[in-house]
Amino acid sequence: MKKNIMYGSANYLEFFTENGYFVDKTHYIPLLETVKNPVFLRPRRFGKSLWCRILECYYSVHMKDRFDELFGHTWIGNNPTPLKNSFLVLHLDFSIVEPGRDISVIQKSFDQTCNGKMASLLRYCSGWFNEPVMIDFEKSAVSNLESILRRLDQTGLPPLYVIIDEYDNFANQLITSRKDHLYRQLTADDGFLKTFFKTLKEGRKTGTIANIFITGVLPITMDELASGFNIARFITLVDRFEAMLGFTQSEVDHLLDDIYADYELDLSTRSEISEILRIHYNGYHFINPQGDAIYNPTLVMYFLVAFCESGGRIPEFLTDLNLRTDLSWVRRLTSACPGSTEEFVDNLVTTNTTFYDRNFLLTKFDMQQFFDKVFFPISFYYLGMFTLQDRFTMKLPNLNMRQIFVEYFNELHHIDVSTRYTEIMQAFVMQPDIESLFAGYWREYVSQLPEAIFQQMNENFYRTTFYELCSRYLSSWLAFTVENSYPQGKSDLEFIGKFHEKFAGMRWVMEFKYFSNARLSEMKTTIEAFTLQEEDTLQIRGYAEGIRQQYPECRTLLHVIYCFGNQGFRVFEVAEPPSGISG
Repeated sequence: MKKNIMYGSANYLEFFTENGYFVDKTHYIPLLETVKNPVFLRPRRFGKSLWCRILECYYSVHMKDRFDELFGHTWIGNNPTPLKNSFLVLHLDFSIVEPGRDISVIQKSFDQTCNGKMASLLRYCSGWFNEPVMIDFEKSAVSNLESILRRLDQTGLPPLYVIIDEYDNFANQLITSRKDHLYRQLTADDGFLKTFFKTLKEGRKTGTIANIFITGVLPITMDELASGFNIARFITLVDRFEAMLGFTQSEVDHLLDDIYADYELDLSTRSEISEILRIHYNGYHFINPQGDAIYNPTLVMYFLVAFCESGGRIPEFLTDLNLRTDLSWVRRLTSACPGSTEEFVDNLVTTNTTFYDRNFLLTKFDMQQFFDKVFFPISFYYLGMFTLQDRFTMKLPNLNMRQIFVEYFNELHHIDVSTRYTEIMQAFVMQPDIESLFAGYWREYVSQLPEAIFQQMNENFYRTTFYELCSRYLSSWLAFTVENSYPQGKSDLEFIGKFHEKFAGMRWVMEFKYFSNARLSEMKTTIEAFTLQEEDTLQIRGYAEGIRQQYPECRTLLHVIYCFGNQGFRVFEVAEPPSGISG
């Protein structure tokens, strides 16, 4: 029976009331119970809020009678811990706290948010109290929390399990909007936020709070609160928790198995869909660069909703519009260093990588460092825009993030990517020709580039900007991959005809080679006289052999594209060798 694909849902109960697909992560609950006061940070849209709701349902005494209904189908349902349904759960969500114009407005919103949640908790669990406990909405959240903890201490009732979701959301808004004075007041020793966390710490000390689970995006605010809450343990960089949020490859494979079976989709498309999901939404290494990469779960669900609603057609746009907000983070962060913004973004577009200091990842992180150029890689890592490549470098994890930085590159350099390309793209749709398409890109796009860009140019720049431009116009008919892996190596760029459109069964494979102006001069030849190199022919034919093994019915068109500084280019079409011959 078809189930619903739960895009963006953070309410665990909806997965049952709406018959939704559920990727089971509950085997992490016993591991989490071994940690006191864990803080787990992940980028936006990585399932933090859903996980908090799962923990609430699992530990709440209020949900005890529904345990089999909510968890009977899960790993933890078959392997429950002794702590299941043992606590009064206070689940706070700080994302709804408003970062107002002054500290009193922020505190009022904070108090209202926390007091409302405490009142709801007492209402749901009123049967546990011999005498009613009331929340005074005229008092601070700290005052009301202290009242609850005193009552628990006096009566021997189950302790609190405190969950704080998006603990740093409103603080981050102060940071990125450069409201430094408000942020300093917020995190001051005598401020309401540090006092609140001191109260939580005291509750842990007395045992009226059994444990505290905290999620967020950045470590900055927690580091600032350290003197008031020095019992927190960051598990963000602990190996065994790396895949607690986000989908693994096996989880995505299993999800696709179920969807293809339930929706009776054409199995011949499965491999292509898996490839698109991997290229666009996978690639995150938060701890171990050599380990299995993690998918962004929300973006996977975004794709699958559109895919299934259309009866198994690849959606035209593979980037969630909500992802566009990430570009605003880039603008805010880099605007603090106007002299280095272009240099930083240019380097990413040309190399796709940046160096980082691993010590910065492991040490305390304050507001000023967030805007420091040398800390940019760490900041973008926590925001989900960079991922670990090795101990020395980070990289953009997937095509979605490459697009974001190319967009910003175009914006910074005032490069027009609008209607001037319409005739070029339309001509390709009518009669596909890679050489003509690339000639149009060179004429209209490359001609706009500032001279300084060519001092750091390489093939990665050309393939990335060419891909980004073409994806704007050709996504109705084509999907795209960059650095697709085959036994013979990684192809530079591929255009893939969507199986339900006019180019179904076709795949254009491009290998980019770059020669600087100086190198061209040393070669003592002209661009017009330059010939296809034998080693490049062998290389791209090797990719074709890998494609043939994976997609035996695919028609593959091979092209080697040579770029010569800013002087010109040559495009050579390479004939695919007969089956079984790779040279």
